[in-house]
Amino acid sequence: YETKDTDILAAFRVTPQPGVPPEEAGAAVAAESSTGTWTTVWTDGLTSLDRYKGRCYNIEPVAGEENQYIAYVAYPLDLFEEGSVTNMFTSIVGNVFGFKALRALRLEDLRIPTSYIKTFQGPPHGIQVERDKLNKYGRPLLGCTIKPKLGLSAKNYGRAVYECLRGGLDFTKD
Repeated sequence: YETKDTDILAAFRVTPQPGVPPEEAGAAVAAESSTGTWTTVWTDGLTSLDRYKGRCYNIEPVAGEENQYIAYVAYPLDLFEEGSVTNMFTSIVGNVFGFKALRALRLEDLRIPTSYIKTFQGPPHGIQVERDKLNKYGRPLLGCTIKPKLGLSAKNYGRAVYECLRGGLDFTKD
């Protein structure tokens, strides 16, 4: 496969299970993180998946590491929702890390085409607006996530937020 300027390019460090060829492991990563599934489904034949399919276009051994490879995978932009970082990352790294053909997997690098980056709107305003709202200047803003994230009553959640702010935090995340 020859990559296109519009492809999202990912480099995964892959450690295949014993007996799994590295090319098969790379192809499995590309398939599982795009159009593939763990079993044959009747809807497979209803459409051509070529337009959406991730492709492992190169695989190289990692120097000095036994049974580790860099699998280079290209994803067409049609696979992703415009302006959604969440959609992009859940597609690329969501379910693939538990794939049976792999003993280990790590995303090493990701190249996103400019045309896709331009679809991200960014925050509605910058850090200066946040500083003005909080009246906090000249230092980093400090916040936390209240734990547990679920299960606290409104009263206890409020108590936790109050204690965080009283202790010097600038904000909490819910």
